[in-house]
Amino acid sequence: MTQADIGIIGLAVMGKNLILNIADHGYTVAAFNRSVDKVDRFASGEAKGKQFLQLLKRPKKIMLMIKAGGAVDAFIEQLLPYLEPGDILIDGGNSHYPDTQRRYEELQKRGLLFVGTGISGGEEGARRGPSIMPGGHAEAWPHLKPIFQSIAAKSEEGEPCCDWVGEGGAGHYVKMVHNGIEYGDMQLICEAFDLMHTALRKDYPTLQKIFSEWNQGELDSYLIEITGDILQKKEEDGRMVLETILDVAGQKGTGKWTGINALEEGAPVTLIAEAVFARCLSALYEERQQAAGHYPFVTPQGEIDTDKIADALYAAKIISYSQGFMLMRLASEKYDWNLQYGAIALMWRGGCIIRSRFLGKIRDAYRKNPELKNLLLDGFFVGEMSRVVPNLREVVAFGLLQGIALPCFSAGLSFFDGYRRKRLPAYLLQALRDYFGAHTYERVDNKRGEFFHTKWTDSSGETSSSSYNA
Repeated sequence: MTQADIGIIGLAVMGKNLILNIADHGYTVAAFNRSVDKVDRFASGEAKGKQFLQLLKRPKKIMLMIKAGGAVDAFIEQLLPYLEPGDILIDGGNSHYPDTQRRYEELQKRGLLFVGTGISGGEEGARRGPSIMPGGHAEAWPHLKPIFQSIAAKSEEGEPCCDWVGEGGAGHYVKMVHNGIEYGDMQLICEAFDLMHTALRKDYPTLQKIFSEWNQGELDSYLIEITGDILQKKEEDGRMVLETILDVAGQKGTGKWTGINALEEGAPVTLIAEAVFARCLSALYEERQQAAGHYPFVTPQGEIDTDKIADALYAAKIISYSQGFMLMRLASEKYDWNLQYGAIALMWRGGCIIRSRFLGKIRDAYRKNPELKNLLLDGFFVGEMSRVVPNLREVVAFGLLQGIALPCFSAGLSFFDGYRRKRLPAYLLQALRDYFGAHTYERVDNKRGEFFHTKWTDSSGETSSSSYNA
């Protein structure tokens, strides 16, 4: 009996396409499927499940391509009786990284190797070459590396868009940040589109031409490319498909996870957070219809060059990615993951949704300086931002004056302006906190880590606060 190199559980589109991709590269795949909503009946099919497992070479390599959440835990629980120490379980779904960390720790106690693998690129990527972000038990990587790197997308230089990310939940964490950046990228594109379509009154053929031109330069990316495609798609009756789509955005949670984690880590990932909130605002559809009756939209009258909008989009994109990599750096330090940021940029260079020419510059920045604190401090990006930020500033001012909401453009510019300031008004904030709550403050004329309290009024106390925060 021919033994399989890897087993795939879950035959939805992603699972089936991965199987075909793996088979195309000379590996034998065993497949098993059970509807996620019937996962509690898995035990009744034990004989079939056992046969599937007996087809696998040791160490067994089993990849779950099923819906994230309880279904993953249920499948793992059902598989455990048939696994031996050293066998490898891989979760290829969009699991939240704390769940992956928990499974990693639980399975380690049983001698099993767990890998949480972020996969990006959608169904086409799964079939032709996705971006793959594996993390978990490092001992599993030598067994998975030949398969994963052969089926992954390749950069223009032929490098696989797949490498080991780190221990525990690192792989799914990096995928989470990827999706957060994806939220930002899409919202920025929407804001650029809205400026040109609503404020500048550009029709769809003109917009399609503009986005196609943008895709030939520094904005070259998958999302810009498909925006051009969308802008020319028509219904059978000749209407633009875009005109038939309700303006209520969906989301599956990964962008929200990024925003929540940024708050937990104290990272000012403002642009991605605004992209999430923009989707939340779109969901207030009925309320927005009422508000529009009270506050009618006045058709804009101004003009601005679309080349400046392109520069603004490029500047905001740099800021968004700088925030995403900043968040990963904080997580890497907290969890001791030793993330390799240049390798992550390479993983995202092809196959994934945010793939772009721009990521090659990020890879170069981190290869040149692996200890780089922020992309905005890299020489190349300092030069680029110096060139394009004046246009970002002009575009944001233009949009606000025209009554066009630009949450991500605005958030990006505000972050940049705050990041480049030597002295922020936070000193007044600290004085306010000390006045009403005796929270103390540091002084510019003393070393960091020493805290002081001022008796602001005759009635205020001498004791600083140590029992609460406000």
